[in-house]
Amino acid sequence: MRRILSILVVLSVLLLAGCATKTRSDALTTTLKAYGSALRWGDFQSAAQFIDPAVLAAHPLTQLELARYQQVRVSEYDDGAGPVPAGDFDVRQTATISLVNIHTQSERSVVDHQTWHYDEKTKHWWLTSGLPDITQD
Repeated sequence: MRRILSILVVLSVLLLAGCATKTRSDALTTTLKAYGSALRWGDFQSAAQFIDPAVLAAHPLTQLELARYQQVRVSEYDDGAGPVPAGDFDVRQTATISLVNIHTQSERSVVDHQTWHYDEKTKHWWLTSGLPDITQD
């Protein structure tokens, strides 16, 4: 009887861990789709809402950065192979973003190395790497 009870406890713990992982995975998928959509539409203001509040407080977006984002239009957002685990509560994703300068109509691409962290308390994925650096060559 004791052995059966022990097995049931272990199975219950594994089941709960699986549910937590599934919930975290579903939240990541939803978050990455919403973030990608915001960038595809060139809505950098909305994309900024995905940044971890602590990161944003430490490194607020400057007026110059916001002005630079207004000078480009996103023509393509390719998140490649998708997210790659980088720990229990972290993932990395590399996206290629094609941008068109609205003044010169020249197009170029930048590579955005994203880092996402899952906050267990709020059950929310946060972008810890900030918005893409569109000044890179």
